[in-house]
Amino acid sequence: MNGFWSVIFSAGFVATIIRVTTPIIFASMACLIAKKAGVRNITIEGTMLVSALAGVVASAYLKNVWLAVLIGMLAGVGIGLFLGYFHIIMDTDIWLTGIAINLIANGGTVFAMFAITGDKGSTASLASLTVPNINIPIIKDIPILGEILSGHSFFTYLAFISVIIMYVLLYKTPLGLRIRAVGEYSMAAESVGENSNRIKLIALALSGMFASFGGMFMSMSYASRFVRDMMAGRGFIGIAAESMGGGHPFGAAFAAAIFGVADALANVLQSFSIPSELLLMIPYLATIVGLVLYSIRRQEAEKKRIQKMRQSNTVKEG
Repeated sequence: MNGFWSVIFSAGFVATIIRVTTPIIFASMACLIAKKAGVRNITIEGTMLVSALAGVVASAYLKNVWLAVLIGMLAGVGIGLFLGYFHIIMDTDIWLTGIAINLIANGGTVFAMFAITGDKGSTASLASLTVPNINIPIIKDIPILGEILSGHSFFTYLAFISVIIMYVLLYKTPLGLRIRAVGEYSMAAESVGENSNRIKLIALALSGMFASFGGMFMSMSYASRFVRDMMAGRGFIGIAAESMGGGHPFGAAFAAAIFGVADALANVLQSFSIPSELLLMIPYLATIVGLVLYSIRRQEAEKKRIQKMRQSNTVKEG
């Protein structure tokens, strides 16, 4: 037990939390921007899978990691636009379309991997590249702090920066205003000349881009290869984090960090005599508990709002 607590309160554990939170933050930002435009993008998991494989394969053949990242990003954007075409242009059901894309991505990545490598499990036979880690000058030499903050993947720093970027984009730019206007009441936005379909497509393209970063982190930083089903539900956990965060970038990032703690805790407990099946459940149990608590909090807030409205109406009538 002493060994457990020494690990929990170590700098390495905090660094692990930061690392495993990365893909969840990207997934939550991807869900957030689409939701702000009035589109529920549930294809985050599938987008992450496709981009993860695209990045690995591109890096193996092109031998340029940044060009591979660009290709992986374009794959994510393409899926976002693909969803947008069927839902917005063809008027298909968003949930059925999203489920179909996730299923296609799940099976399609395995098929593509087998076609390229002859292996249905991983791309271990490919000499793929990884995105470099970044050692922050000065901070890397500071005891404890350097171990926590320095030496992470480029994608990890990008994930936390993306939270600020998302906030600025949504609340400080004309595009963000248009996205929120279309999401809240598209007919009102169209009445002043906005093309709501175009704004939704832009939001879905950006959503696919953020999701692609999360996928490529998993295959080009967290691991050095693509592995079948390697997202392990992180895309869906990101959707839950966005909901728990109340539709705000900082709230979603905080919720993602909570899930990151659960994921890191599961990793730590692997060294103890605890059934692996139970450990695999921890992140998903945390998701369920988090959503229940969020639902309770939202219901309480709604009750208070209704009560306040009733009191206000009573005062006016009196």
